[in-house]
Amino acid sequence: MRRSGDNRSRLLLVTLIVTSLFFITLDLRGVQVMSGLRNGAQTILAPFERVASSAYSPLGNFFSDVAHLGRTRAKLKKLEDQNAKLRTTLIAHKGQDAQIKALKSILDLAGTAGYKIVNAKVISQGSATSFSQTITIDAGANMHLTRDMTVICGEGLVGVVKVVYPSTALVMLASDPAFRVGVRIAGTQQIGILSGQGTDHAVLQLLDSQSSVKVGDALVARGSQANKPFVPGVPVGLVTSVSNSAGSVSQMASVKYYAHMNSLGVVGVVIKAPAADPRDALVPKAPVPTPTPTVTIFVTPTPTPSASPTK
Repeated sequence: MRRSGDNRSRLLLVTLIVTSLFFITLDLRGVQVMSGLRNGAQTILAPFERVASSAYSPLGNFFSDVAHLGRTRAKLKKLEDQNAKLRTTLIAHKGQDAQIKALKSILDLAGTAGYKIVNAKVISQGSATSFSQTITIDAGANMHLTRDMTVICGEGLVGVVKVVYPSTALVMLASDPAFRVGVRIAGTQQIGILSGQGTDHAVLQLLDSQSSVKVGDALVARGSQANKPFVPGVPVGLVTSVSNSAGSVSQMASVKYYAHMNSLGVVGVVIKAPAADPRDALVPKAPVPTPTPTVTIFVTPTPTPSASPTK
């Protein structure tokens, strides 16, 4: 039995050697046996490779999309932060431009009248214990402010200083119901008392029963003794309506303030009045209406045909 097994082993070895020599001989003679075998194997395995590729592709795309999504979100967050910073910078620039414009108008008004002023920013707006409409400014005793000083803006009268602190001051607005100021109708000597109503309109009452007021009249501050609390010549407002109530001693009118009390950013406190009353020099000039162009249309009459002579 052992001898028979050895014979089979020798036969198998001889067969493998002969087969190898056979393939080597064919390959040396140019017969592409191995290439054919490789092509056949590739043909057989190709469907399996396509299935594996189609199964792997969605999974690979998923992980790729997840990575890209993370990077995209990071970019979007960065862009949003940059936009927020730019928006904040733009708003700050707009606020600065508005303050510069307001300050320029105040300086123009004060320069024309000869007022010596201290510029101040409005740091808060709201009611106080004694007054319903006030603003707080960032100037006080440190800037030589005292009680009962006139406060103006580029358009005209804002109010009067009521309380002074070391570095701030409380200003009662002209719109406060407790506010009173003596005024004069610009261009005349007619005087009256203007009272705040808590809105952008005030009420004027003329002191002389013989005086009259009309819509469109401009009012300026008459000025107080020793220029406190009001310096003369400050524009106050414009008459919008006139009422003649039955039994009233004098005329009354509604007046719209020149100053916009709800949007004050920068104001000027008059610390010294001019030597002479500026009179009407500060009254805003009425806008000149734009003329409407006139178009003239010429119509050429159509000639009437003459009648034919009768034969």
